[in-house]
Amino acid sequence: MTTNDDYELIDSGDGRKLERFGRHVLARPCSQALWRPSLGAREWEKADAAFDREDGNRWHGRGNLPKEWTIKTAGIRFRLSGTDFGHLGIFPEQRAQWKWIREACGGGAPRVLNLFAYSGGSTMAAAQGGAEVCHLDASKGMVEWARANAALNGLAERPIRWIVDDAHKFMKREVRRGRRYDAIILDPPTFGRGAGGEMYKIERDLKETLALAKELLSDTPLFVLFSSHTPGLSPTVAANILAQLFPSASVESGEMLLEGRRLQCPSGVFCRAAWKKA
Repeated sequence: MTTNDDYELIDSGDGRKLERFGRHVLARPCSQALWRPSLGAREWEKADAAFDREDGNRWHGRGNLPKEWTIKTAGIRFRLSGTDFGHLGIFPEQRAQWKWIREACGGGAPRVLNLFAYSGGSTMAAAQGGAEVCHLDASKGMVEWARANAALNGLAERPIRWIVDDAHKFMKREVRRGRRYDAIILDPPTFGRGAGGEMYKIERDLKETLALAKELLSDTPLFVLFSSHTPGLSPTVAANILAQLFPSASVESGEMLLEGRRLQCPSGVFCRAAWKKA
C-alpha cells in the first residue's frame, strides 16, 4: 500500500472487516475472516457506519456518511456511495491487478475489452496505460458510474466505448463483426442478470464466456485477466482453466488480498494468461 493511499484495511476478524475509505471508516461483512480481530471492540465501535446481513441487508449509521465522496487508490480516483447491498463502488482487493493492467498496457495502444466492468477500475487502469478500451456492464447505472469515474481521472476524452449489454450477446456480435482485442479482462459474477434479464451462473456459463474471449483475441494478444469472488473457485482451478485454453501463454494465479496494518484478508482469486510482447 502506498503511503498516500486513501484505502486501508485497519482490522479484520469474526467475519468482519474494518476499512478506511478516505476520511470514513466502515465495518462490513467478510466471510473468510474466520480469525479473531486484532483490535478491541472499542476501536470497531468508532466506525462511522457498519453494514450487516444478519437480519437482512442493513446499514447502521449510514447518516454519518455523505451521499457520495471521492478517494484515490492505486493511482485511480473513485466516486464512492453506500449501496443497499453494502458495496461502495469499488473492490480494493483489485488494486494489484489495476497496477498490473496499467503496466501491461504501456508502450503501445492495445485494444482492451473489459467485461462485467462494474465501476471501471480496470478500464481506468488500461486507459491510463494508453489502451483503447471497450467497457461493458449489464447495469446502465454502473456504466454511468464508471463514466463519472473516467471524468474524475481526466479520461473522459480517451477512446473508451461504454456499452450496456449482456456479455455473451455482445461478444457474439463482436465475433460476427470480426472485431478483435489484444487484451480481455473479465470479473464475472457468481450469479447475475444481463441487461435484458438474461441469467448468468458462473459454474454454467464461464466456459462459454472464456471460449468467446478466445475467439475475440487478436493474432498478437497481450493478456487475458480473469478474476472471481465465487466461493470454492481456487487459484489452481482458475489456472488450470486458462492454461488449457491458452497453452502458448504464461499463466499466473493467486488470491486477491486486502492488505493493511495487520493480517491480510483473502477476497477472491485472479488468474492472468499473458503473452510476450513482440
